[in-house]
Amino acid sequence: MTRQLFITDLVDEMEIRLNFWQGKKVRLRGIEPSDADVFFAWNMDSDMARRLDFVWPPVSQAQVKKEIEELSQKKLEHDSFTWVIEDTSGAAVGSIKTHNCDARNGTFSYGVSVVREHQRKGYAAEAIQMILKYYFEELRYQKVSVAVHSYNEESIALHEKLGFVREGTLRRMAYTRGEYFDVHWYGMTKEEWERSAEDE
Repeated sequence: MTRQLFITDLVDEMEIRLNFWQGKKVRLRGIEPSDADVFFAWNMDSDMARRLDFVWPPVSQAQVKKEIEELSQKKLEHDSFTWVIEDTSGAAVGSIKTHNCDARNGTFSYGVSVVREHQRKGYAAEAIQMILKYYFEELRYQKVSVAVHSYNEESIALHEKLGFVREGTLRRMAYTRGEYFDVHWYGMTKEEWERSAEDE
């Protein structure tokens, strides 16, 4: 290894250690008003919408711009937040949002999405791990739960690979493409997360 490569790797490693939100593959950051065009483009992918929720009606650029500007002003409220996922080049590749945060019982949930052309690169997995570390080690949460539609095979595989446990299935809870689908619930406790981190 040349001296220049060694120094570059050392600087990269220091940046990862100094910035909680900087990983080896992605960086999480807050939403900026300038992200409106990116989110508008993402809204054009109906299959992505279906995997997250359902196929949304067309949304105007003006509406997206207004919503993104409002989101860019939000701080961590009731422990819920929305992050943009960036790759190492600084390009926005997806987002992750926490919700149903119950500080009393120490439970929370999230939704994650990575655009089609950036999938299968480990971006979602690293973003999820950052969020779990933050909620378990900084905010004192003790369990995370995630609902996954039965047709979302990629998300099922991802969560099982990360060590989530399928805790139950609610039958015929989602409707799309003219069919009803089940919703699987996956969960992970802080202790399970700690054990999975030790195994890596």
